[in-house]
Amino acid sequence: MDGVDVAVAELTLSGETIDLHPRGHAEVPYPTALRNALLSALPPHGSTAEDVCRLDTQVGQAFADTAATALADLAGGEADLVASLGQTLYHWVDVSDGHALGTLQIGQPAWIAEATGLPVVADLRARDVAAGGHGAPLASVLDRLWLRELADSGVVAALNIGGIANITVVAPDTPALAFDTGPGNALLDAAARMISNGAWQQDVDGDLAAQGSPREDLLKVLLADPYYAAAAPKSTGKERFHTEYLRAALDEVPRVSGPDLLATLVELTATTIADACRTHDVTRVVASGGGVRNPTLMKALGRLLAPATVSGSDELGLPSDAKEAYLTALLGFLTWSGLPSNVPSATGARGPRLLGSITPGGGALRLPEPTTSTVTRLRVTQPAISGR
Repeated sequence: MDGVDVAVAELTLSGETIDLHPRGHAEVPYPTALRNALLSALPPHGSTAEDVCRLDTQVGQAFADTAATALADLAGGEADLVASLGQTLYHWVDVSDGHALGTLQIGQPAWIAEATGLPVVADLRARDVAAGGHGAPLASVLDRLWLRELADSGVVAALNIGGIANITVVAPDTPALAFDTGPGNALLDAAARMISNGAWQQDVDGDLAAQGSPREDLLKVLLADPYYAAAAPKSTGKERFHTEYLRAALDEVPRVSGPDLLATLVELTATTIADACRTHDVTRVVASGGGVRNPTLMKALGRLLAPATVSGSDELGLPSDAKEAYLTALLGFLTWSGLPSNVPSATGARGPRLLGSITPGGGALRLPEPTTSTVTRLRVTQPAISGR
């Protein structure tokens, strides 16, 4: 919930290969008032229909402004389509059996269509949930195509560390497996706000965590959460891992200092990721997301994942800060082309589905002829261009 990630990509389909040509990317922070309102709407806080309506509109307007600017600055004023993954406000999972029942991504696409004049593919998770899946992690769509050849020499995991961390496991001759491993930055950010009385949004660069030491008693309490032992496919979110969740864990142990709390949460994120990777015999991890910018977390990951190697997605042409934005471009392209854009083996859906809803742009909606090709590979055609 830091802001809006945007990327411009050219995508073409040739045979069974999609070529993705990165044209540029940027990150635009949310206005402070909007970010605070979003955080206040998350569980365990309550929110009204008025709150959700206002946020859906305001996030949609933020998306629209960002898309219009990217269209002008990064796309030369020309594009065919906008894809919007949306801002997750709630992910409804049955706590008794781990089954996903619903998901809510806000950011009304009509504002994007109005600002750009382009059709918009949005609400990309809901159809997968309706088909019995978790609607996440949709990164598996990109990862299985992008890392297929890399997996010929061993089991590869694509790791994304956002508020929640997730992995896609890609192995030779095996359907892709993907799931949320647990909290990425969610509890770290909650702890930073807690110990600073709201003055800090995060522990920048992991500096405070580096000054502390993990508390084994607190780590044991946190690792006892049954989510970690649940079988994939599975998904979770900030409706589970939030400030009150953290307070409840702290109530079970003697007082914990701020640096030790952050150090413990770094260890929690790194441990749960490493455990998930070891379970699937991963030999190489390709990481992306905001957590990659935290050197304390990345150091812990390297230690716990060894002898598996850890590298950034940048080395393979997709910038770690913008990989999810390029993923969204791919999802929109697949739906626009009439191709399924979920991975049933990863999300648990009953089968392949076209994802999302399409909002028309400034003119009549004219979809291309559906593609009948089977896509097996994604090729990034050049190193990614840095953002503005």
